[in-house]
Amino acid sequence: MPLTETSEKYTQSNKEKALVAKGLVKIYKGSSHPALSGLELSINPGEIFGLLGPNGAGKTTAISIMSTLLRPTSGSIAIYGIDAVKQPNQIKKLIGLVPQDIDLYANLTVRENLCYFGRICGLKGEKLKSRIAECLEMVGLEKKADQLIFKFSGGMKRRANLAAGILHKPRILFLDEPTVGIDAQSRNMILEKLSLLKENGTTMIYTTHYMDEAEELCNRVAIIDEGHIIAKGSPKQLIVQPPGHNGLKDLFLALTGKRLRD
Repeated sequence: MPLTETSEKYTQSNKEKALVAKGLVKIYKGSSHPALSGLELSINPGEIFGLLGPNGAGKTTAISIMSTLLRPTSGSIAIYGIDAVKQPNQIKKLIGLVPQDIDLYANLTVRENLCYFGRICGLKGEKLKSRIAECLEMVGLEKKADQLIFKFSGGMKRRANLAAGILHKPRILFLDEPTVGIDAQSRNMILEKLSLLKENGTTMIYTTHYMDEAEELCNRVAIIDEGHIIAKGSPKQLIVQPPGHNGLKDLFLALTGKRLRD
Protein backbone atom coordinates (compact mmCIF):
# COMPACT_ATOMS: atom_id res chain seq x y z
CA MET A 1 0.00 0.00 0.00
CA PRO A 2 1.44 3.42 -0.93
CA LEU A 3 2.39 5.90 1.74
CA THR A 4 0.25 9.02 1.51
CA GLU A 5 -0.28 12.34 3.21
CA THR A 6 -1.69 11.89 6.68
CA SER A 7 -2.50 15.36 7.93
CA GLU A 8 -2.49 17.94 5.14
CA LYS A 9 -5.90 18.86 3.77
CA TYR A 10 -6.21 20.43 0.31
CA THR A 11 -9.66 21.80 -0.31
CA GLN A 12 -8.98 24.31 -3.08
CA SER A 13 -10.99 23.97 -6.27
CA ASN A 14 -9.24 22.90 -9.46
CA LYS A 15 -9.21 26.51 -10.66
CA GLU A 16 -7.27 27.52 -7.56
CA LYS A 17 -4.78 24.69 -7.97
CA ALA A 18 -1.60 25.22 -9.93
CA LEU A 19 -1.85 21.77 -11.50
CA VAL A 20 -4.26 18.86 -11.28
CA ALA A 21 -3.45 15.59 -13.06
CA LYS A 22 -6.05 12.81 -13.08
CA GLY A 23 -5.54 9.26 -14.27
CA LEU A 24 -2.52 9.97 -16.46
CA VAL A 25 -1.56 6.96 -18.55
CA LYS A 26 1.19 6.86 -21.16
CA ILE A 27 1.93 3.82 -23.30
CA TYR A 28 4.63 4.39 -25.89
CA LYS A 29 4.20 2.95 -29.37
CA GLY A 30 5.55 -0.58 -29.55
CA SER A 31 5.41 -1.08 -25.80
CA SER A 32 2.85 -3.11 -23.90
CA HIS A 33 4.01 -1.75 -20.54
CA PRO A 34 2.73 1.71 -19.55
CA ALA A 35 5.34 4.33 -18.67
CA LEU A 36 2.68 5.95 -16.47
CA SER A 37 -0.21 4.08 -14.87
CA GLY A 38 -2.98 6.35 -13.64
CA LEU A 39 -0.84 9.15 -12.18
CA GLU A 40 -2.77 11.50 -9.87
CA LEU A 41 -1.34 14.82 -8.67
CA SER A 42 -2.73 17.99 -7.12
CA ILE A 43 -0.19 20.79 -6.77
CA ASN A 44 -0.70 24.06 -4.94
CA PRO A 45 0.38 27.50 -6.14
CA GLY A 46 3.81 28.49 -4.87
CA GLU A 47 4.98 25.05 -3.74
CA ILE A 48 7.93 23.01 -4.94
CA PHE A 49 6.71 19.51 -5.67
CA GLY A 50 9.35 16.82 -6.12
CA LEU A 51 8.98 13.82 -8.41
CA LEU A 52 11.40 11.14 -7.23
CA GLY A 53 12.07 7.71 -8.62
CA PRO A 54 14.70 5.34 -10.00
CA ASN A 55 15.72 5.36 -13.66
CA GLY A 56 12.79 4.45 -15.89
CA ALA A 57 10.20 5.14 -13.20
CA GLY A 58 8.24 7.63 -15.33
CA LYS A 59 9.49 10.97 -14.01
CA THR A 60 10.58 12.46 -17.33
CA THR A 61 7.46 11.12 -19.04
CA ALA A 62 5.31 12.84 -16.41
CA ILE A 63 7.19 16.13 -16.82
CA SER A 64 6.93 15.90 -20.62
CA ILE A 65 3.17 15.34 -20.48
CA MET A 66 2.51 18.06 -17.90
CA SER A 67 4.58 20.56 -19.91
CA THR A 68 2.63 19.67 -23.12
CA LEU A 69 5.60 18.07 -24.92
CA LEU A 70 3.81 14.69 -24.94
CA ARG A 71 0.14 13.79 -25.13
CA PRO A 72 -1.07 11.25 -22.59
CA THR A 73 -2.62 8.02 -23.79
CA SER A 74 -5.46 8.83 -21.41
CA GLY A 75 -6.16 11.09 -18.45
CA SER A 76 -6.43 14.83 -17.95
CA ILE A 77 -4.29 17.76 -16.82
CA ALA A 78 -5.49 21.19 -15.73
CA ILE A 79 -3.05 24.04 -15.14
CA TYR A 80 -4.67 26.96 -13.32
CA GLY A 81 -8.01 25.58 -14.51
CA ILE A 82 -7.02 25.35 -18.20
CA ASP A 83 -7.15 21.97 -19.95
CA ALA A 84 -3.53 21.29 -20.91
CA VAL A 85 -4.40 18.50 -23.36
CA LYS A 86 -7.03 20.48 -25.28
CA GLN A 87 -5.46 23.95 -24.98
CA PRO A 88 -1.67 23.45 -25.06
CA ASN A 89 -0.95 26.82 -26.66
CA GLN A 90 -2.57 28.64 -23.75
CA ILE A 91 -0.61 26.51 -21.30
CA LYS A 92 2.73 27.28 -22.95
CA LYS A 93 2.32 30.93 -21.93
CA LEU A 94 2.09 29.92 -18.27
CA ILE A 95 4.91 27.40 -17.99
CA GLY A 96 8.68 27.20 -18.23
CA LEU A 97 10.79 24.10 -18.78
CA VAL A 98 14.35 23.36 -17.70
CA PRO A 99 15.02 19.98 -19.35
CA GLN A 100 17.61 17.45 -18.30
CA ASP A 101 19.43 17.81 -21.62
CA ILE A 102 20.92 21.25 -22.26
CA ASP A 103 18.37 22.89 -24.56
CA LEU A 104 20.59 25.67 -25.91
CA TYR A 105 22.30 26.38 -29.23
CA ALA A 106 25.98 25.61 -28.74
CA ASN A 107 27.19 27.97 -31.49
CA LEU A 108 25.30 30.97 -30.10
CA THR A 109 26.22 33.07 -27.08
CA VAL A 110 24.11 32.83 -23.96
CA ARG A 111 22.72 36.31 -24.71
CA GLU A 112 21.77 35.25 -28.24
CA ASN A 113 20.11 32.11 -26.89
CA LEU A 114 18.07 34.09 -24.39
CA CYS A 115 17.12 36.62 -27.05
CA TYR A 116 15.88 33.81 -29.31
CA PHE A 117 13.89 32.04 -26.59
CA GLY A 118 12.54 35.33 -25.27
CA ARG A 119 11.11 36.25 -28.66
CA ILE A 120 9.45 32.84 -28.92
CA CYS A 121 7.77 33.65 -25.59
CA GLY A 122 6.56 37.02 -26.90
CA LEU A 123 9.13 39.28 -25.25
CA LYS A 124 10.66 42.06 -27.31
CA GLY A 125 12.37 45.44 -27.21
CA GLU A 126 13.44 46.93 -23.91
CA LYS A 127 11.39 44.43 -21.93
CA LEU A 128 13.34 41.56 -23.48
CA LYS A 129 16.67 43.32 -23.05
CA SER A 130 15.92 44.09 -19.41
CA ARG A 131 14.73 40.57 -18.65
CA ILE A 132 17.83 39.02 -20.24
CA ALA A 133 20.02 41.22 -18.05
CA GLU A 134 18.05 40.20 -14.93
CA CYS A 135 18.29 36.49 -15.69
CA LEU A 136 22.00 36.61 -16.54
CA GLU A 137 22.69 38.38 -13.27
CA MET A 138 20.50 35.95 -11.36
CA VAL A 139 22.50 32.93 -12.55
CA GLY A 140 25.87 34.67 -12.35
CA LEU A 141 26.56 34.78 -16.09
CA GLU A 142 26.41 38.51 -16.74
CA LYS A 143 30.15 38.60 -17.45
CA LYS A 144 29.87 35.61 -19.80
CA ALA A 145 26.88 36.92 -21.76
CA ASP A 146 28.72 37.10 -25.07
CA GLN A 147 30.61 33.82 -24.79
CA LEU A 148 29.58 30.88 -26.98
CA ILE A 149 27.72 28.11 -25.17
CA PHE A 150 30.05 25.36 -26.38
CA LYS A 151 32.86 27.03 -24.43
CA PHE A 152 30.90 26.86 -21.18
CA SER A 153 31.63 24.38 -18.39
CA GLY A 154 28.92 21.92 -17.40
CA GLY A 155 27.86 24.07 -14.47
CA MET A 156 27.66 27.21 -16.61
CA LYS A 157 25.50 25.39 -19.17
CA ARG A 158 23.14 24.28 -16.40
CA ARG A 159 22.85 27.86 -15.15
CA ALA A 160 22.22 29.14 -18.68
CA ASN A 161 19.58 26.42 -19.12
CA LEU A 162 17.83 27.71 -15.99
CA ALA A 163 17.98 31.30 -17.25
CA ALA A 164 16.22 30.25 -20.47
CA GLY A 165 13.49 28.50 -18.49
CA ILE A 166 12.66 31.48 -16.26
CA LEU A 167 13.09 34.25 -18.84
CA HIS A 168 9.37 34.89 -19.36
CA LYS A 169 8.49 34.62 -15.65
CA PRO A 170 6.42 31.42 -15.86
CA ARG A 171 3.81 30.68 -13.22
CA ILE A 172 4.86 27.02 -13.20
CA LEU A 173 8.44 25.91 -13.78
CA PHE A 174 9.19 22.28 -14.66
CA LEU A 175 12.74 21.18 -13.81
CA ASP A 176 14.06 17.79 -14.89
CA GLU A 177 17.23 17.04 -12.91
CA PRO A 178 18.59 20.61 -13.19
CA THR A 179 21.71 19.91 -11.10
CA VAL A 180 22.84 16.60 -12.56
CA GLY A 181 26.56 16.23 -13.23
CA ILE A 182 27.79 19.64 -12.09
CA ASP A 183 30.23 21.03 -9.54
CA ALA A 184 29.20 21.76 -5.96
CA GLN A 185 29.37 25.54 -6.43
CA SER A 186 27.04 25.59 -9.45
CA ARG A 187 24.68 23.17 -7.74
CA ASN A 188 24.57 25.37 -4.64
CA MET A 189 23.87 28.48 -6.73
CA ILE A 190 21.03 26.80 -8.62
CA LEU A 191 19.43 25.62 -5.38
CA GLU A 192 19.70 29.13 -3.92
CA LYS A 193 18.02 30.63 -7.00
CA LEU A 194 15.23 28.06 -6.90
CA SER A 195 14.60 28.96 -3.26
CA LEU A 196 14.40 32.62 -4.32
CA LEU A 197 11.92 31.78 -7.07
CA LYS A 198 9.84 29.90 -4.51
CA GLU A 199 9.83 32.95 -2.22
CA ASN A 200 8.56 35.00 -5.16
CA GLY A 201 5.63 32.62 -5.69
CA THR A 202 6.78 30.45 -8.60
CA THR A 203 5.31 26.95 -8.53
CA MET A 204 7.90 24.28 -9.37
CA ILE A 205 7.70 20.62 -10.30
CA TYR A 206 11.11 19.14 -9.77
CA THR A 207 12.75 15.80 -10.54
CA THR A 208 16.03 14.79 -8.96
CA HIS A 209 18.05 11.77 -7.89
CA TYR A 210 19.56 13.79 -5.04
CA MET A 211 17.47 13.09 -1.95
CA ASP A 212 19.17 15.88 0.02
CA GLU A 213 17.91 18.38 -2.57
CA ALA A 214 14.37 17.09 -2.25
CA GLU A 215 14.47 17.30 1.55
CA GLU A 216 15.85 20.83 1.42
CA LEU A 217 13.70 22.31 -1.33
CA CYS A 218 10.40 20.47 -1.66
CA ASN A 219 7.19 21.15 0.22
CA ARG A 220 5.93 17.76 -0.90
CA VAL A 221 7.22 14.85 -2.94
CA ALA A 222 5.84 11.86 -4.79
CA ILE A 223 7.96 8.73 -5.18
CA ILE A 224 7.23 7.00 -8.49
CA ASP A 225 8.17 3.47 -9.47
CA GLU A 226 7.14 1.64 -12.64
CA GLY A 227 4.69 4.41 -13.50
CA HIS A 228 2.87 4.32 -10.14
CA ILE A 229 3.02 6.73 -7.20
CA ILE A 230 4.04 4.63 -4.21
CA ALA A 231 4.40 7.46 -1.66
CA LYS A 232 3.28 11.07 -1.47
CA GLY A 233 3.54 13.77 1.18
CA SER A 234 5.97 16.19 2.76
CA PRO A 235 9.49 14.76 3.22
CA LYS A 236 9.22 15.11 6.99
CA GLN A 237 5.82 13.46 7.04
CA LEU A 238 6.91 10.48 4.97
CA ILE A 239 10.14 9.91 6.88
CA VAL A 240 8.40 9.57 10.25
CA GLN A 241 5.65 7.21 9.10
CA PRO A 242 6.05 3.71 10.57
CA PRO A 243 8.49 2.05 10.76
CA GLY A 244 10.40 5.35 10.50
CA HIS A 245 13.41 6.12 8.32
CA ASN A 246 16.73 7.93 8.61
CA GLY A 247 15.98 10.50 5.95
CA LEU A 248 14.43 10.52 2.49
CA LYS A 249 17.22 8.42 0.96
CA ASP A 250 16.54 5.61 3.45
CA LEU A 251 12.81 5.77 2.71
CA PHE A 252 13.42 5.85 -1.05
CA LEU A 253 15.59 2.71 -0.98
CA ALA A 254 13.15 0.94 1.33
CA LEU A 255 10.31 1.55 -1.14
CA THR A 256 12.09 1.09 -4.47
CA GLY A 257 14.75 -1.44 -3.49
CA LYS A 258 18.49 -1.49 -4.07
CA ARG A 259 18.38 -3.29 -7.41
CA LEU A 260 20.23 -1.35 -10.11
CA ARG A 261 18.03 0.15 -12.83
CA ASP A 262 18.93 0.76 -16.47
